[in-house]
Amino acid sequence: MEEPFEAAGVRGVLHLPDNRNGDAMLLAHGAGSDCRSPLLVRLGRAFEESGFVVLRYDLQYRQQRPKGPPHPAGAARDREGIERAAEEVRKLADGGVFLGGHSYGGRQSAMLAASRPDLARALLLLSYPLHPAKQPEKLRTAFFPELRTPALFVHGTRDPLGSLEELREAMALIAARTDLLAVEGAAHDLARAAGLAVDIIERLRALTA
Repeated sequence: MEEPFEAAGVRGVLHLPDNRNGDAMLLAHGAGSDCRSPLLVRLGRAFEESGFVVLRYDLQYRQQRPKGPPHPAGAARDREGIERAAEEVRKLADGGVFLGGHSYGGRQSAMLAASRPDLARALLLLSYPLHPAKQPEKLRTAFFPELRTPALFVHGTRDPLGSLEELREAMALIAARTDLLAVEGAAHDLARAAGLAVDIIERLRALTA
């Protein structure tokens, strides 16, 4: 069952499964999208079918304006919104909370987890934006050594914001357990990943076993 959700400055769509497994998954969108992203909708429904309470939600910048990318100055506010979303969802699930996000949403979730290792059981990072397109020297990995939360990276083999080789090198900086699910032929939008939900869930379970 899907229903609108709004509380404590958090806005999105809540998925409530018929048979809950006790866990919850939060899904944050990429820079140019919102919680209605086709990728998040498909994954949200797949996680719901597996018993997860799922919240697809709009980051703070998207709540303030319907279009346009986030401003770097507002990133801290976006992370505060992720933290509030996790706290709200924790009220609905007595098991683990998983933080997930596509591109910018995943990056901000991971940065928050680095400063709040108690916040989530694991991270689901869809198309992590390792660097800007055609600027491989501008890595977005400064916080990786501080990350203590297990992380599953789901990444396309044609993603211009980071190759699989670059991503594997970056993952070596993380002290926590990590895994990489490569999606053959997929670009940054990761459209093909929606059909891998079962594999994604199994890998997340293995990371936290």
